[in-house]
Amino acid sequence: MQINWICSQLGAREHYAIPRALSTSGKLSRLYTEFWAGAHLRQLFTMQIPSRLAPVRSLSARYHEDLNSAPVTSWNFRALYWELAVRYLSQWPSTNNHYHRFIDIGRAFSVAVRDSLRLNREISDKTVFFGYDTGALETFEWLKNGSTQCVLGQMDPSRVEVQLVREEEQRWPGWQPQSTDVPEEYFRRREREWELADQILVNSEFTKRALIEQGVDLEKIVIIPLCYEKDHRVEVASRTQTIHTPLRVLWLGQVILRKGIQYLIEAARLLAREKIHFDVVGPIGISTDAVASAPSNMTFHGRASRDQVGFWYRNADLFVLPTISDGFGLTQLEAMAHGLPVIATTNCGDVVSHGIDGMIVQSRDATDLAGAIYSYRSEPQLLREHRSAALTKAGKFSLTSLANNLTRLEHELLSKCRR
Repeated sequence: MQINWICSQLGAREHYAIPRALSTSGKLSRLYTEFWAGAHLRQLFTMQIPSRLAPVRSLSARYHEDLNSAPVTSWNFRALYWELAVRYLSQWPSTNNHYHRFIDIGRAFSVAVRDSLRLNREISDKTVFFGYDTGALETFEWLKNGSTQCVLGQMDPSRVEVQLVREEEQRWPGWQPQSTDVPEEYFRRREREWELADQILVNSEFTKRALIEQGVDLEKIVIIPLCYEKDHRVEVASRTQTIHTPLRVLWLGQVILRKGIQYLIEAARLLAREKIHFDVVGPIGISTDAVASAPSNMTFHGRASRDQVGFWYRNADLFVLPTISDGFGLTQLEAMAHGLPVIATTNCGDVVSHGIDGMIVQSRDATDLAGAIYSYRSEPQLLREHRSAALTKAGKFSLTSLANNLTRLEHELLSKCRR
């Protein structure tokens, strides 16, 4: 039986990987998203606009050429209002907490998708509906009146992640400018989506364990890793490591407690006498005092645009992701595609094979992290071997692999329907 999928997602998460994978296999019936930048809009965004509206230009990335021929439904004017309201308008509902805004936008989007499905009558007993958490509840509630299979994409470990971050805030007082304040309504909305979903798609064993801890039925959860499609223009890191040149260690991403920056700073301090330099690239979300506490072998470079990211990968020897909690951590694959070994923790996607293309270290352990980094400094041959293996590993997380995993998920759904 030919199954058609309808996908629903806010934003360009994973570069539209799920709908793209389904489209390549001819299974995508429709993509619902809040904003879609067609050809005319992309041309408009290249024009000069007032600087205070510049963030809206980022909406031009809400598009992918792989979906040129796919049926896409969006609500562009409404999405522009959401974007401007979140950034600039004090009258935005629940403006005191950005999680309330997630709820408001998720609800409005889910209702719009539900009403469109109801109007266009695209649903049949051969339809699978896929939506991401926080933006699928109202659609799921309507669909569960019929026979449609509902698949939820869970982006992070929810309560478990928040608890881990709160523990870090207590361990490192004053490092995070604002404490993590998540309203109970946010969790309840997600938990109701878990109840309604026939299958919950997570990207890592870490998130799976976290959801089981929160009471989700094990039989509902399926692990499907993210994918990374390497751009043909990507240049592989080519630095020659010798005993006379410093090992360049790269952090790329949000500089926040959840990502483990505090432990990298401590590791850098432990390695202060070695020929090792740490480049921290990304928007800084820790206090000025916390940044100032870093040793002299660490440089904070701030936010980098997409066209600048390649420079940092090419000029690094090693990539670090000492994360406290990540649903997956796509930068692992991006770094490997540039030929960089990765040091990560178990609190993210299972990408690194320890001792083959990188190292796995204990989360929240600066000494373990420093030891793994030093091993690459002391053994240049190990670095060369892991570089080659990293390139091979990145190729295994392809769009084709994702499409195959979704086909297996589809078979599981069909087998459940027959029981």
